[in-house]
Amino acid sequence: MSDTDGEVLVALGTYLGSLASKDLAERCRQGRLDTKGKADSRRERKRSLTAASSSRWAGAITRTSEDAFELAMRNLVAERRSLQARIIQIRRRLSVPAGGRRGRARGYATQAERFQKQRRLQVLEHRLAEAEARFDAGRVSICRGGKALAKARRHHLDAAELTVDTWRERWRAKRLFLTADGEKDQRLGNLTIRWHPDGHWVEIALPQGLAHLANRPHARYRLSCPVAFSYRGDEVAAQAMTGAVRYDIAFLPEKGRWYLDASWTYPVQEPPTLDQLREHGVLAVDVNADHLAAMVLDPSGNPVGRPLRFPLSLAGLPATTRDGHLRQAISDLLGIATADGCRAIVIEDLDFAEAREVGRERAGNRPSRGKRGRGFRRLVAGIPTATFRQLLVQMATNAGLVVIGVDPAYTSEWGAEHWLRSLQEISVDATGHHAAALAIGRRGLGQRARQRTRCDSTPAAHGEERATRPVVRSRGAGQPAVLSEQRIRETGTRGARGQPHLRQKTRRAERRFPVDQVAQDRSGPPARWDLVPLSV
Repeated sequence: MSDTDGEVLVALGTYLGSLASKDLAERCRQGRLDTKGKADSRRERKRSLTAASSSRWAGAITRTSEDAFELAMRNLVAERRSLQARIIQIRRRLSVPAGGRRGRARGYATQAERFQKQRRLQVLEHRLAEAEARFDAGRVSICRGGKALAKARRHHLDAAELTVDTWRERWRAKRLFLTADGEKDQRLGNLTIRWHPDGHWVEIALPQGLAHLANRPHARYRLSCPVAFSYRGDEVAAQAMTGAVRYDIAFLPEKGRWYLDASWTYPVQEPPTLDQLREHGVLAVDVNADHLAAMVLDPSGNPVGRPLRFPLSLAGLPATTRDGHLRQAISDLLGIATADGCRAIVIEDLDFAEAREVGRERAGNRPSRGKRGRGFRRLVAGIPTATFRQLLVQMATNAGLVVIGVDPAYTSEWGAEHWLRSLQEISVDATGHHAAALAIGRRGLGQRARQRTRCDSTPAAHGEERATRPVVRSRGAGQPAVLSEQRIRETGTRGARGQPHLRQKTRRAERRFPVDQVAQDRSGPPARWDLVPLSV
């Protein structure tokens, strides 16, 4: 981009960014509003902004402010819910003496740990009181430009390896506002920022205060450099000529580049039913902290092909790099599913919401304190469940696939118990995660996760009462348990192999009634009867 184009975009983004900051501050001062209040507030704010810019710029600014406020309010509600869960857990354990146990509640191990938890309880109660006061008053915390970048300027400028000038350049770039919402039945997506698919030019409508910078009629500015979409450019061109398109212009100072993003909404379509999806094969995926384990299943629930493993190392990487690695792994999954003729991808409906809310205060089968507790929390935080599910749904929809979420209960245990040995016979690289993926896929197909075989002597009419072949067989005391071999039916007739064992009947009991013992052996019945309750 030429220097003139960059100066025009910086001037436009700075001017609109100042208007967006004022509108966001006004929206935060109004606090929580009902549906009618939100509509009235946006109408009044848009009317005041239109005089300083235009109706379309004002609409995009007010919509962005409303979205930012709603996101901050959801974050405040999540913080309050997390604090409440932590306080309840600490109070429950403080009600039991140190080292003791009362029902399912277990006290803290030592008196010193109990004392530290009492202090932490006071801190959490203070934070909860502040969060509830903010929620009741409708006060939220929003930072245009990013909270992390703002903190780096004040406390961690040396740790971020930034100078004051570099930080100021990034701060200004983050606070630019160059967003135009899509407009239905308008040429090239909208009338504020337009991109031509054939001419590869971009035109921007300037507000009245910057009309002197225009190089086209009607206060418009056309960039001198050609603009093209290297990814899904044909889809962007088709949408720009037929429907609404939203455009966002962003500047990355560390790279010295400007980027144009295009987005639009797909029309709502009726998804296929589960019965229709189960007529085809599925791709089952087990999400882990460092990789994705996948298995292709046919409609009968049997594994097809070899177990698949996709590395996914995201620890210590920046957010954009993690997003890129995750998208690459999902692209590989979609390629496998499309090549094998699958219509759906089955995953676990897992988000660790409860574990993240309670945090280190969690007490149960999972470790909650010490080195093991920190390792477990780090493991939970490293599994991208919510981000993976969101990206998978979006990218699968673009590929014409459907995502099925299933209950994650006991998939790892049943997969390792019933399918691990069979998968290891197919491939030596099969692990318990692949067995869990197979159990997930069978659950998505509406089948049992357990592997069952029919006994030889069971009639077909009694199919619902078939016995299950034991998977683990004990070899006696002191010997480790091994997997039992599959029962092989012998050829031949189904007749009896010999005479049954002759059983001897039990002798009939002698029914001799005892004589009257009152007169001979005892002094006689009592003169009166005392009624004693059975409880005594």
